[in-house]
Order: sequence, then C-alpha cells, then structure tokens
Amino acid sequence: MTSSPQPPTEPPEPSAHAGHAHDGHGHSSGHSHSHGHGPAAPVSKHLRKVIAAVLIPFAVAVLVGLVVLWPGGTPGHERTGVGFDRQTQQAKVVSLEHVDCKSVNAAQVPAAGGASAPSGGEARGAQTGECKKATVEIGSGPDKGRTFVEIVQPGAPRQLADGQEVVVAYAPDAPRDLQYSVIDVNRKLPLAVLAGIFALSVVLVGRMRGLFALIALVVSFGVLTLFILPAILQGSNPLVVAVVGASAIMLIGLYMCHGLTARTSVAVLGTLVSLLLIGLLGSVFIDWAFLSGNTDDNTGLIHGLYPDIDMSGLLLAGVIIGSLGVLDDVTVTQTSAVWELHQADPSMGPRSLYRAAIRIGRDHIASVVNTLVLAYAGAALPLLLLFSIANSSMGSVANSELVAVEIVRTLVGSIGLVASVPVTTALAALVVSADRPASPAVAPAAGPVRGRGRRRKR
Repeated sequence: MTSSPQPPTEPPEPSAHAGHAHDGHGHSSGHSHSHGHGPAAPVSKHLRKVIAAVLIPFAVAVLVGLVVLWPGGTPGHERTGVGFDRQTQQAKVVSLEHVDCKSVNAAQVPAAGGASAPSGGEARGAQTGECKKATVEIGSGPDKGRTFVEIVQPGAPRQLADGQEVVVAYAPDAPRDLQYSVIDVNRKLPLAVLAGIFALSVVLVGRMRGLFALIALVVSFGVLTLFILPAILQGSNPLVVAVVGASAIMLIGLYMCHGLTARTSVAVLGTLVSLLLIGLLGSVFIDWAFLSGNTDDNTGLIHGLYPDIDMSGLLLAGVIIGSLGVLDDVTVTQTSAVWELHQADPSMGPRSLYRAAIRIGRDHIASVVNTLVLAYAGAALPLLLLFSIANSSMGSVANSELVAVEIVRTLVGSIGLVASVPVTTALAALVVSADRPASPAVAPAAGPVRGRGRRRKR
C-alpha cells in the first residue's frame, strides 16, 4: 500500500485522476486505471512551512538531547564471572573420544525412567555410562593454542562434535586446569549467512528503497548500542534516554526510507503522538501495578552491577523502543493510504478521506495487534509452560510479575498502535485536503466531473 515518495520539486501528477466518480462513503467507483499509484503530488510551499515549523524544533530538541545525554562510553566495572559478565574466548574441539563416565569421574547419570532421564540415543548412553571426552584448543586471547579437556555427559543438553567451533569462559582466579570451560557453541557463521540472505532479499525486492532501509537499520542499531545502552548504564534517566533515542531512530529511519516529504512528516507526527501516549500509559500502569522491572537473572545482575539504574524506568524504556518499529509501519501505511485516495479522487474532502482510510486502518489494527500479542506469547512460551506444569490458575499466572510485565508491555503497546491509526489518518486527511496547489490548472481539463464532485461535497 505504501508508495514511493519523491522530493517536493517533482511536478504534480496529471489531471487524469479527476475523472473518478465518488460515492457517499468515500469510495471511488467506475474509475479509470490510467493513473499510476506512484509518488504523491507535492504540497504547497505554505503547507511545507507549517509542517517545518512543527518538526524542525522537535528535531533540534532531539539533537540537543543527544548532545547533552551522549555518554563517554560504557562505564567500566570489575567482572563478576556470572552469566554474560565473564571473559570469553573463541575455541575449537580438536579431538573427541568416547569414554566410560566412571573413568573420568563424571557425575552419576540420572536413572532411566526418572523425571530427568534422557530418551532415545541419550537413554542408551545413560545406561552404558558413555561420556564424551573433548579436547578443546583456545583460538583467541593470550592463551591461544592452549588445550584443555571438557567432559560431556550423555544427558547434557549441549553435545559437542569433532571440529566444532565453541565459546569458552575464562576464570583467571580458578586453578589452571579449571580456568577454561565450554559455555556455548559458535553460531557466527550461520547467523552471518542468514543476515546476508535477508539483506540480499531486501535489496532484490526493494531495490534502492530496500538499500536505504538496511542503512536505516544499521543506524538504528548504532543509536541503540552507542547512545541508549551506554547512557542508561552511565546513570541517565532511562525514560528520557529512550524518548530521545527513539525519536532519533524515528526521524532518521522514516526520512531515510521514505524521503523528505510532507507525507513522511505526517507519519512522523502520528508516530510521535502515539509514542507520547505509550510513554504516559506505560508510566501510569507500571507504577500502579508495582512492577519493579527486576524479574530474572539478567535484570538482577544489571541491578547488582549498577544499583543506581531505575529498573522500572528501564522497563518503560523497553516498552517505548519495542513499540517504535510497529508504529512506523502503521503510520506510514495510513499516511500513504490517505495520499493515494486523494490522488485517485482529488475532490474528496477530509471527512470522506478519513472514512475511506480508516477502513484500511481497521484491517491493519486487527492484524498488527494479533501479531504483537503472539510475538510476546511466543517469547514467553517456556515460562507459560512452567506455569502450566505447576497447574497454576490463569489469575495467579497473570498476577505474577514475570507475566504481568509482558501483559503491561503488550497492552500498552497495542493501545498506542490502535490510537496511531485514527490520529495519523486524521492528520493526513487534514493536511492533504487543506492543500490543493494544482486546482486552478486542472479545473478546465476536468470541468464537468469536478463540478459534480463539488456539488456532491456541498
């Protein structure tokens, strides 16, 4: 539905669109397909000035916020050796042999048939007590070339293979034989190939627009990793940092992908209003529900390393940033729908434009909200399974902070998405119908039809 905007210097489309009959519900009927659903006609200089008067101060404020809050880098700390906060190196399994678990003093394997007993091939290995003895060679760091032995039991969730690339943790304070241990496998190659396929498909289908979208994606991650995360760790208010960072991502991403046009500017305004609503609702309900934001080992580790961080503010920042990507999609689609409807029948007034475009928006709302809820449910599926195993009621599950956080995140984001449709549609309808720079030029060519349109409008 989104069309390709172009700079406002391009001349408007011919008046072939003027021959569309228009019904009382905002639909165009019996129209000719001689027009192309291409770039929207540029708006007048006066309207561009009005839009600029609103957005330029906002962009300047975002830039000032970036300068004032820009961190000097991630603050240092002494590593705890817990979770992600430990030194790691790259390594490789250079040899693998099967040995009896008793000969290497491995812990006893759970008895077959128990709650934690493995199945299939793992069950046969457990019965025979057959372990794997892997020789691992360090491939990076000061101890490059050093080897150590890792014992893998038959019921272990992570099984090693000969020649496999792995990630090892380094504990400098441990005895020499216990300083290194395998903590994960190296997935960089498959992830890099998948990212390459994604980038190639985006460029092949989207062409230059797809290329700009990829550049905007890189810039977004740059703002996230170079500004938002270090600024929060440095002690800045997470909500303020999230608002400034999300606004910068929104401005850069939307204008880079969709062009510096009035249509994009309307989408920016709709996104901004929706983000403000999400921030307000999120702040109210996170405080009202007493959500601390400290719900798992990772957030607990963050709070332990940086006790001055406002964890509830960090939760709200996550809600705002997480909602931004879907908001962009909704607001751009709605703005493009209004522009295309106006191009199809320039005689449509703001009310008719709004009614026609809001019908498109309702379909978008239904699919987007469902997608958002299922995305959060899928991410929390292991947690939901634990509650199901415990035979917990739906009320007790929803009341737990782990699930309540996801409920608030989902519903606040969904309310912002729902609100973005009528807000953006109304803004776009008002802007595009209040500006008709080509009316005097096209009136003679389409006199009879446009006359009927004006009589109907009155």
